[in-house]
Amino acid sequence: MNKIPMTIRGAEKLRKELEYLKNVCRPKITRSIADAREYGDLKENAEYHAAREQQVFCEGRIEKIEAKLFNAQVIDVTKLTPNGRVIFGATVSVENINNKEKQKYCIVGDDEADFKKNLISINSPIARGLIGKIEGDIVVIKTPNGIVEYKIIRVDYL
Repeated sequence: MNKIPMTIRGAEKLRKELEYLKNVCRPKITRSIADAREYGDLKENAEYHAAREQQVFCEGRIEKIEAKLFNAQVIDVTKLTPNGRVIFGATVSVENINNKEKQKYCIVGDDEADFKKNLISINSPIARGLIGKIEGDIVVIKTPNGIVEYKIIRVDYL
């Protein structure tokens, strides 16, 4: 399986979720199943079936997170030598050439992406267009809203 790029923040977030699922959700669901069994006939026991559905979801999520962490390539961008090149984990300040709007993006893994917080996935059109470029470069990126030209103002390894 291919390695999944992930920032330190992203890996820590997944570890915390995994710990919560294993130590809080799993025991709670187990108690719910035990309580529901006491109501009798399981065929028509809505509480039992709901608890079992929660259990399936929880165990599936645990399995998915464990696989992601096992296959993660955790990248600590702060330990890399700053050279002005856009790489995974970098925070990139850009200016839209057409409307002069300035924006700052941090390039992260798929699980960490949150466009409202300017955390963009390494697989997004903007990130793919910026990767490998350096400060001062002009990049043309095809976005869902059309073609956008950006000038890379600054690259930080935070």
